[in-house]
Order: sequence, then structure tokens, then C-alpha cells
Amino acid sequence: MKRAASARASAPRRRADALSSSFLARPAELVARELLGVHLVSTIDGVETSGRIVETEAYVGPHDDASHAAERIGRTTRNESMFGAPGIAYVYRIYGIHWCLNVVTDAWGFPAAVLIRALEPLHGIDHMRARRFVGQKQLLDTALCSGPARLAAALGITGAHDGHQLDRPPVWLRAGEPVAADRIVAGPRVGITRAADLPLRFSEHGSRWVSR
Repeated sequence: MKRAASARASAPRRRADALSSSFLARPAELVARELLGVHLVSTIDGVETSGRIVETEAYVGPHDDASHAAERIGRTTRNESMFGAPGIAYVYRIYGIHWCLNVVTDAWGFPAAVLIRALEPLHGIDHMRARRFVGQKQLLDTALCSGPARLAAALGITGAHDGHQLDRPPVWLRAGEPVAADRIVAGPRVGITRAADLPLRFSEHGSRWVSR
């Protein structure tokens, strides 16, 4: 009993500057638009790194054939977090190598999520470089977080953060300056073969940081 109480006392508390669960408990397409301009913050390994979200993709539910939780797939060990509470992280691996971060949206039991595709780096850029360029040729800073795998690596996000509540350390979403509706570009999602024509990829017009 004492051990359980101690664990609760030491668990990270919700950040006062974090996005509310009600903001994320909405349809993925809407959340994907309104996450543009929000800050993604990491204090993994005791190092603060952060970036401003400039590109997202929505995966809108089991009827979305491109989703990891599409009806043809159902509930699996891999996609379990997508069925969880709005505001938790769904982190998965691609190509057996790279991690990608999604924000679970909508409602408990309804698998919908937003993939964070690109960030404009804000803080801890030297640490981002160190994480990204181990054993690799150094790229331009505009490529630091210009893709879901790149930004996860830069912020130190891994499968260990799958299911993490994104309103508290070590990874959380912090309110930023919203991107005006007339500066949001909608287009087809990339890297998929099913439902590829749906305009569910959102980015900030003119941003140098979006994925290529």
C-alpha cells in the first residue's frame, strides 16, 4: 500500500501549460488542423527540446482504410493505444527502425489519431543535432524535424512512450500561437497506398520546416 502511494506521489503531474483533454477529444481531422502552431516539448534524459508543429496527418477512425486500426485490421497489440483515452501517445515503429509519434483523439474506444509529421525546432537544437546525426552525415537544420521519424529521433521519443499522457513530462503538448485558417494547406497523406487521395494532411503555408 505504501509502495503504491509512493508511486502515485512520484508520478509526473499534469503541466499547467499543457493542452486540455477536451481539445484533443474531438474528431482527428479538426484536431490535426488545430495542432498546427502547438509546441511539442520533450524533457527526455533531462534535456529540454521542443518544436512548433507545422505539419500533421489525420487518421479518422476504423472507416479510414489507411489507419493502423482500420476495420480490416481490428484491435491488435500494435494499435492498442489508438483505442485509449484522447490525449495519449500512440508511438509505432516503421521499417523496423524509426519511431513515429501520434496523438490519440476523438473518444475512448474509437481509434483515431493525428500523426505529427514536422516541427520547427525551438529549443535544445544542439541536443537535437546530437541525437539525429550520430554516425550520419550532418544535414541542414531545416531537416532536423522535417518528417515523423526525424522529429521523434530529435526529441528522443521511442516506443517506451507509447500510451504516455501528453499533458505531462517527459513529453507534452503546449499551447502556442494558432495558425490562421487561410495559412493552412490541406492535401493528400503520403507514404500510404490506401485512401491516399483524402485531403487529411495539413501544413503551414510557406513553412521551411515541413517534410519533403
